[in-house]
Amino acid sequence: MKGGQRETSTGPSKVTVHPSAARPGAPHARADEMALVERCRKGDLAAFEEVYRAHAGRLYSVACRMLGNPTDAEDLLQEVFLSAHRKLDTFRGDSALGTWLYRLATNLCLDYLRSRAGRTNQLTEALDDEPGLADAGSRGLADRAVTRMDLERALGKLPEGCRAAFVLHDIEGLEHREVAEVLGIAEGTSKSQVHKARLRLRALLSE
Repeated sequence: MKGGQRETSTGPSKVTVHPSAARPGAPHARADEMALVERCRKGDLAAFEEVYRAHAGRLYSVACRMLGNPTDAEDLLQEVFLSAHRKLDTFRGDSALGTWLYRLATNLCLDYLRSRAGRTNQLTEALDDEPGLADAGSRGLADRAVTRMDLERALGKLPEGCRAAFVLHDIEGLEHREVAEVLGIAEGTSKSQVHKARLRLRALLSE
């Protein structure tokens, strides 16, 4: 499984979401997805490997940007798929499998960050709107010509909620309704979190 992870540790440029990864998709695609899940439930290792190959890259990308550490992201990716394997019986197909996996991954990332914050007090300060800063514009921050190191360092300074919303929306390309579904928040909250993240990142990257 390790081989598929490192290939996705790319820079901060936005990546187009594969239709089956986070979008509802066509009815026949959803039926195929449910059939694959059913094979996994019956212990078909090849089917679970297919799920891994289809989603590991994007989930690793999310974890890497959320945690800011490739090694931690690799470890967490293993936890994501172990958790997915245990919880597949709870998947009912109300959302795409990719969305369900995003939710698992994001929740594990947030749990990890909260644990780390509790030990280091690094992610406890509140985020206030920066005075005098205009909105960076839709997708603008993710497309700016900044180095990967600059963006990763700045992302690490965001409160966890804003970071999660920004990574999923501006970097991974999910719509606000999808971000809301993954994070279990209102769509308006997703928009607000992304807006605040853009303002804070713009300030951090201009320092």
